[in-house]
Formats: sequence, C-alpha cells, structure tokens
Amino acid sequence: MPLFAYRAADRGGRTIDGVMEAYDPQAVIERLHREDYFPLRVEPAEAASRLAALRRLVHPPARIPGRDLLTFTQQLSALLEAGLPLDRALGILAELAENRRLRRIVEDVGQGVRTGSSLADALARHQPRPFSRLYVNTVRAGEKGGVLEVALRRLAEHLEAMREIREAVTSALIYPALLAAVGVGAVVFLLTFVLPRFAVVFADLGQALPLPTRILLGVSHALSDYWWVLALVVLALLLGGQLVNRSEEGRRAVDRLLLRLPVVGHLLRRVEMGRLTRTLGTLLGSGVPLLGALAVAREVAGNQVVALALQTVQEGVKRGEGLARPMGETGEFPPLAVHMVRVGEETGRLEEMLGRVAHTYESEIRVAVRRLVALLEPAIILVLGAVVLGIVLAILMAILSINELPL
Repeated sequence: MPLFAYRAADRGGRTIDGVMEAYDPQAVIERLHREDYFPLRVEPAEAASRLAALRRLVHPPARIPGRDLLTFTQQLSALLEAGLPLDRALGILAELAENRRLRRIVEDVGQGVRTGSSLADALARHQPRPFSRLYVNTVRAGEKGGVLEVALRRLAEHLEAMREIREAVTSALIYPALLAAVGVGAVVFLLTFVLPRFAVVFADLGQALPLPTRILLGVSHALSDYWWVLALVVLALLLGGQLVNRSEEGRRAVDRLLLRLPVVGHLLRRVEMGRLTRTLGTLLGSGVPLLGALAVAREVAGNQVVALALQTVQEGVKRGEGLARPMGETGEFPPLAVHMVRVGEETGRLEEMLGRVAHTYESEIRVAVRRLVALLEPAIILVLGAVVLGIVLAILMAILSINELPL
C-alpha cells in the first residue's frame, strides 16, 4: 500500500504534517475528514520527501531525547495493561510529559484517536521523528492482532536495548575523545604560541638552525599565517564527504570500506547485526509479516552494504527460500547469525532465536568497545607524547646549537 504525505488543518486553524498509508489520495482525504481535519495538501510521500527535507533544513524540529520516547512507551504500555482506555492513557501521558514538543505530539495523537483514527495512523503523522517506521509498524501490528499492550512492551524493550548499547559506546569513547582533544590542543598551542617566541630569538642570533628545528618552525609559520588554508581544506573535505554521503554509490563504497577495516569493521558489522536482529525480532514478535519486517529493517540499517544485502534476502523470501538461505548466500551476515536463524526456522522459534542473536552481538559489542578503548588510550598517549617530545627536542637542539656561536 503506497504512502501519502499530507498537510491538514483542524478547526482551530492549527496545521499538521503527516504520512498515511492508503490506496489513493482520495482515501487519505476521506480519512482526514472523518478525523475532523481539513486537507490542505495530499501527495505521494516520494514527491514530498525533497520539500520535507528542505523544510527541515530551514526550520529543523526540536529533537526529542530517546530517553523521553522510551519513558512514553513504557508508561503507555503500563497504563494499557492496567485497563485504561487508550484516549485516557494518552491524556494522562500528555499531562506527565516534561518535554514541550513531546507533550504537543501526544496531545495531537490523542486528538486523532478520539476522532476515530487508529493509534498507528495518529503516530504516523509524526514520522519519522520521533516515531520511526519501526515504531509505527509495531504499533499497527499490535492493534491488528489485539495485543497492543504486548507490542508496546516489546517496543519499549527494543528501545531500551538500543539506548543501553548507544550509551555504553558513548560513555566508553568519552575519555579517549577528551584525551585526544586536549592533546591536539596542547600541540597546537606549542606550535602557534610558544614556538614563534623562540623563532624571534633564533632569528636575532643569525645562527643556522638544525634541520628538525627549521622544519618545526616552518610548520609553526604555516599554522600561524595560513590557518585559513587549513580551514578551507577541512571545509572542502566536509563538503566532499557530504556529497559522497548523498550519492548512493559513494555511500555504499564508504560503507564497504568501513566494514573492511581491521578492528573498526569487525565492530561495525556486529553493531549492524545487533540492530538488524533486534529489529526483526521485535517486529515478528509483534505480528508484523516477515517481508514487512525486512522492509523496515532495511530502512533502519545504518550501512548501505547491509541494506543491499537485506534487499537480496527480501527477494529470496519472496521466492519461498526462507530467511537463512538467502542470508548465507549474500556473504554479508556472520555464520552465527545465519545458523541461529536456520535453527529458528526449523524449530518454529525464529523470533526467540533472533532475540538471542541480538543479545549475543550486543554483549560482543560491549566487550569489543572496551578492548578498543583499552587500545586507543595508550595509543593516543604515545602518539601525542612522541609529537610533544619531537617539539621539545627540536627546540633543545636549537638552544644547544647556540653554544657553537663564536664569542
């Protein structure tokens, strides 16, 4: 069923933007009328994507922290399991929300539910932020299967697992990043502030300086007088990276290169596998069909090589080959994931096996990050120490050469 982007206004004149699945634009218009909205624009989601991207660049929406979205999902699941009606639960959560934008979104979702819209359709109006397609499809499957509370609980578990992994990686990398920033700042300070003072003294003496000192003074002179060239080079690299990232072939080439890196590629592949299996397990456990779950997993994949492999897997599933066989044929999925999926298909416990694979990879990610940080910290210290030692030695060589001046 195609997706349509729309803009509509309520009786108070407030406009909303959203995305809705429907057979044609007329169906979208009729549904908006039933929900007491006045359609202003309805068009295919593909045609509206460029305008939406431009609008987000000009007026970027305030981000909703993942912790707030997780809390909202957990509380909504708990209230529904306690027997509260959906509209009343949303009303309570709107009052409890501390984030202003989240409060407005929850109020809008509650308004949509009270006017006859399903929860998934009301959430889809605020897609992809803060409610991703994974979020909306999980809720839609839970509503169709009559297990909305279970779907929300699984969704909360998924969000919490992703948040824990993200926070573990971020926390582990804070100290190396701070150490590198301080070290680079110290080196730049020496080259741009300390060395020029010595350069004046050396120039007054008129003595031929050692080669390391001359090289170091040249670097200092370049940084002090031509820093704008360096800034332009960095800006050009950033713009070039953006252009490559926007190109499908360029993004795929970069992602393929990242996966082939010795240590980082090993970690990135496990991050992708953990995200993929966690997403598939959550969707399948909520009642989403396998093909629909694979389509959503392709969208949440952070690596284009993995996304392309998922497209091949999706085509294999359409041909009736199952999930494990096309996964193994792509060569992009680790043998552990392929074998566990095969066991899950053979035993009829695919959802459970996907959850175990996700848990395994998430544990490996934590261990790998700790090992990477354990290697990064001494490496950064050694490199920066060698650079500072080289600067000090170059200065000392020049000072010692003064002794050779005739009295």
